[in-house]
Amino acid sequence: MKVLVVNAGSSSIKYQVFDMTDESVLAKGLVDRVGIPGTTLEHKPTGKDEVVIKRDLPDHTEGMKLVLDVLVNPEYGCIKSMDEIGAVGHRVVHGGEDFAESVVIDDHVKKVIKDCFEIAPLHNPPNLMGIEACQALMTNVPHVAVFDTAFHQTMEAANYMYALPYEVYEKFRVRRYGFHGTSHYYVAHRASEMLGKPYEDCKIITLHLGNGASMAAIKGGKVVDTSMGFTPLEGLVMGTRSGDIDPAIVFYLMEKLEMKSSEANSYFNKKAGMLGLSGVSNDLRDILEAAKAGNQRANIALDVYYNKVKGYIGNYMAKLNGCDCLVFTAGVGENGYDVRECICQDLDYLGVKMDTEKNKVRGKEVDVATDDSKVRIFVIPTNEELVIARDTLRLSK
Repeated sequence: MKVLVVNAGSSSIKYQVFDMTDESVLAKGLVDRVGIPGTTLEHKPTGKDEVVIKRDLPDHTEGMKLVLDVLVNPEYGCIKSMDEIGAVGHRVVHGGEDFAESVVIDDHVKKVIKDCFEIAPLHNPPNLMGIEACQALMTNVPHVAVFDTAFHQTMEAANYMYALPYEVYEKFRVRRYGFHGTSHYYVAHRASEMLGKPYEDCKIITLHLGNGASMAAIKGGKVVDTSMGFTPLEGLVMGTRSGDIDPAIVFYLMEKLEMKSSEANSYFNKKAGMLGLSGVSNDLRDILEAAKAGNQRANIALDVYYNKVKGYIGNYMAKLNGCDCLVFTAGVGENGYDVRECICQDLDYLGVKMDTEKNKVRGKEVDVATDDSKVRIFVIPTNEELVIARDTLRLSK
């Protein structure tokens, strides 16, 4: 079976086509600036030249029409007709408490996705738009939702509840949900294979470090804890997100800066983090260059970033009662060998010893721990799209 994987953003559509007989990628692409003048589609068929199409598209339905046309194009397509596509898998950020695994999409599933608009306003609305656009164009195949939050639903109340009046959980389901679930799932399972142990016997700490960043502690095949919370704002210091802060700071700055709640939400999500601290950029590469050039704020930003990650490693080792491996993934985790080295410095008491020469790699699957390290240190490129494709295949049979 061939599976189409779709990840719809507010103004974008990412896609990949898999041949699930061998899990090979037939084509991948991105439609950018949907609904905005200057729309482009970048289509990369395997074994053929990349194609760039510039055409303004008013909405996601028109965007998906263009994607489907490209996939069957005689010159640069990857299939002869849409009849070859047996199912479509959709990335959905928030599934609330309703879904602990991927599901075939029906009216109830779409209602739950819509009910989560309020707590995932940047992600769930475009996710649903992508689903409905695909369903309108591909009516005869199953559509599957794969939720970022699902993997973390094995957490127990001790780690997902906040110390707030219980009624806010009962009425509004305010709790820790966690995100980047498909990425944590993929690299954790791959790590168990690299360890040569059954997944259910492993104690794993996964570090998804990109512009958005989160960590997860996994034991017995279940998520014990994760750093992102009710929203993706909690946890680690990120590109533009503050991560953990004293909640009173929000009220204090709302008063001092005369911000409305929507403005405060944007402030802590888009103006904080590494961008706010460094004053340089939200891109860690730029901040590292500035730090090397002697920029004091860039150096402070990096120290804050490293300390936050180290703190979560210690926290999770305590909760797991030990650890078999740390797993670095996503853009920074896979490519930032200097970042990995700084995070792992001075963790030898916890059994973490890095081989700094082995660590000088980018985007490769490798163990960068010393031979005598009690905790292995893996770099594993993530593959969220493959997780979505596998779940879609499983649920479509």
